[in-house]
This record gives sequence, structure tokens and C-alpha cells, in this order.
Amino acid sequence: MGRIVVTEFISLDGVVEAPGGEDFKYPNWSFEFDRGEEGERFKIDEALGASAQLLGRHTYEGFAAAWPQEEGELADKLNAMPKYVVSRTLTDPTWNNTRVLAGDLVEEVSRLKAEVEGDISVAGSIQLVQGLIEHDLVDELHLMTFPVLLGTGRRLFGETSDKSAWELTEVLTFGAGVLVTILRRAR
Repeated sequence: MGRIVVTEFISLDGVVEAPGGEDFKYPNWSFEFDRGEEGERFKIDEALGASAQLLGRHTYEGFAAAWPQEEGELADKLNAMPKYVVSRTLTDPTWNNTRVLAGDLVEEVSRLKAEVEGDISVAGSIQLVQGLIEHDLVDELHLMTFPVLLGTGRRLFGETSDKSAWELTEVLTFGAGVLVTILRRAR
């Protein structure tokens, strides 16, 4: 059985919008902070340990435009691994080994969790992650928190229809005060 593992770059005030993107008031805001070698290795190991990726259309399109041109251990893994895109508009994905999930979110992700062994990594994909949280489909959160208040931008956590409990399983600090918290869904 697969586990949905959400991994996000997040500001102190909960903003996850465009941490490495251009179309935002503060473009590439996460790159203003040194994660150090250990922080870089953590992110690489996290990706290398995943069995598959689950992405929203917008994040998928950004990744699909960038990763096929890259080389190295991480690029090889991301380019080869199975990728699943939740989208009602994407019909012909071009990135290698990609399948579109166009049906009901709960049904599609539940089926995916039953089919895939290991971690199914969800990076970025704000709207998708909010839907996964709302429907209690997330098993673990990996939040890499950067020491900055952005004051604007899309936030990870918004209104939900019910509360949910989480267990803190690990806390790490990297580079220039970049904090990683790993939380597992308390069942």
C-alpha cells in the first residue's frame, strides 16, 4: 500500500506559492536561504526514496518543462519514475512515464495508493494538496520552513471541514535556519 507524502517549501506565515518560481511578488524566495549541504541531501534523498510522484497540472507543467533537460542522479530518478497528474484539462502529457488522473480525486488517489508500493511524493501542487488534506488522504507532511514572513501568497493550510491530528516524528535544522518538520497523520 502506498503512502501520500506531501513535501513543501513553506514560509513562516504558511505561504507555499512559487518558492522557486518567477510569477510571484517575491520570485524564488526559498533560494534566498542557504539550506546547506545537508539540506540539499535531505531533499535529494527524499525524492530518491519515492516510488512515484503525484502532481497537480500546474506543478507538473513546470517540472515537465525543466527536468527532462537536466542530468544527474535526481534528474534520472524524476524522469524515469511513474508520475500521476490530477487534471481535468491535461489530455496528452509529454513527460516520460506520466498518467493523467481525471476522475474523482478520492477514488483516483485511493486506487493509486492501493496500486503503488512505497511513498507517493506530492511536491508543490497547492490546490491538489489542499484537496488531499480535506479528504484525509495525506499520510505524512514534510515541511521545509524558511525563516521569512512573506505577507502575501497562496497558503498551504486554509479552511477545512474538520480537524485532523498529526504526530511530529522528526525535526531537523539545515543551513541558515531552515527548519524541517516531518508529521505523520495520527489515525
